[in-house]
Amino acid sequence: MIIFITFLITLILDQATKYLVDNYFVLGQSLPIIKNIFHLTYVQNRGAAFGILQGKSNFFIVVTVVAIGLIIYFYKDLPLDNWFNSLALGLVLAGIIGNLIDRVRLGYVVDFFDFRIWPVFNIADSAIVVAAFIMGYWILFLDESS
Repeated sequence: MIIFITFLITLILDQATKYLVDNYFVLGQSLPIIKNIFHLTYVQNRGAAFGILQGKSNFFIVVTVVAIGLIIYFYKDLPLDNWFNSLALGLVLAGIIGNLIDRVRLGYVVDFFDFRIWPVFNIADSAIVVAAFIMGYWILFLDESS
């Protein structure tokens, strides 16, 4: 249940914020929230993290579908006996599916969180990173089988 709730809330927030930015900002428009520190800046990312592999949308769609397939295939073997890992799985699924929706629907991923010292990103990207940190923490400090 934690997986589903986390997935649903994160995906809705991701898609709603991207919709707002895509429909109410002009490409490249930047709105300072904290001047020179944090802005909302509308960027269309046609690549992957940090803008690498620009224009390879079909490749990323295939990779994402394969990743989702692997998660489904190995689901029964995943260590989901605690809320920590269930939360991480919900976040990673929402993140990869949120960006997949953009790639299929728009041909690019809508990014808008701009901290000026880091590439512009979105909620889906954040969810994937948080999930990776949760899983890393679990593997390093909580997993008693290793």
